[in-house]
Amino acid sequence: MARVASKTDPPSGIGKPSQDVPAVLLVGGKGTRLQSVVSSSPKPLAQVRGAPFLQLLLLQLRSQGVHRLLMCSGHLADQIEDQFGDGGNLDLKIEYSKESQPLGTAGALRFAERHLEKVPAFFVMNGDSFLELDFAAFLRFHRRHGGLVSMAVSRVPDSSRYGTVQMNDDQRVVGFYEKVQQKVPGTINGGVYVLDRAVLDDIPSGASSLEKDVFPRLLNRGVYGFEQTGVFIDIGTPEDYARADALYDSLYRAAVERK
Repeated sequence: MARVASKTDPPSGIGKPSQDVPAVLLVGGKGTRLQSVVSSSPKPLAQVRGAPFLQLLLLQLRSQGVHRLLMCSGHLADQIEDQFGDGGNLDLKIEYSKESQPLGTAGALRFAERHLEKVPAFFVMNGDSFLELDFAAFLRFHRRHGGLVSMAVSRVPDSSRYGTVQMNDDQRVVGFYEKVQQKVPGTINGGVYVLDRAVLDDIPSGASSLEKDVFPRLLNRGVYGFEQTGVFIDIGTPEDYARADALYDSLYRAAVERK
């Protein structure tokens, strides 16, 4: 069984530039493709070595000094809140924005806007994927490039599940390509972002997608890709969910190590 961390584990990242920037976790999706193996829980609570997958993301944020979290929940939202509460047991401060109907990755952020009124920029993370990442370096990258959006990207040997991200020599994203049938290497969106608050003004009310509806419209206003080479996994399919168990030791080390 996995070791479940508590607030007694040493929180690192003190004094880092990421510590005053909150993180928004998108945990409201139904996870349709995973329901054959995880039918009674929301996908981010899928168990890996006896602990919820989402806990890895919380440990990763805490280890790097990010203690203010907002969870955009929806499907089976009460289970997520019952699991983590206000975050006190993990030395975190967690708030919730609970949608009554599916709003997509962008719509969920717009719905949560009242929680982000005084925040100039914030991290965003998909609750069903994990990317090894230095958040302080990511934030410095975002501020240095001066765009509206910075996305962490990863080079993978098989990009067929994800679609790909095209960047120029200045690390500016210039296009997105749809999924292809053949297994080919490519640079993919790793599901972790820094967004300026102004992005919320470009999201209409109702359901919409960051990846399909918002980011393509913002390319001419500055979207940049921060390439990472560490461990990455998306548990969106039964096959990759099973792979998470084999990768757990690497995932846990990447979550708790000090950056």
